[in-house]
Amino acid sequence: MFDVCFHVTSATESPVIEQETRAQEEFDRPWQVVVHNDPINLMTYVTMVFQKVFGFTREKAEQHMLEVHRDGRSIVWSGLRERAELYVQQLHGYLLLATLERAH
Repeated sequence: MFDVCFHVTSATESPVIEQETRAQEEFDRPWQVVVHNDPINLMTYVTMVFQKVFGFTREKAEQHMLEVHRDGRSIVWSGLRERAELYVQQLHGYLLLATLERAH
């Protein structure tokens, strides 16, 4: 990926295009979808949402739900930022408290 910058030095000169490349590691580092505990949603509801949004088995959805309940948060997905943003938006649509974090 790159950013394109245009510079015009005078009104009569053509613009100069410069490309700024970013380190590949910056794009390779995944993003995480984190679901946080809230006092509103029932555990069965959270389990159902994880199954619908992520396609988790009931057992896997329950494991993440219990982690949210016990630890206050669970990393439910990790990968490219655009997909992570979509998942966070979907979880918000189900009224779950979810955030996007950079993987360490």
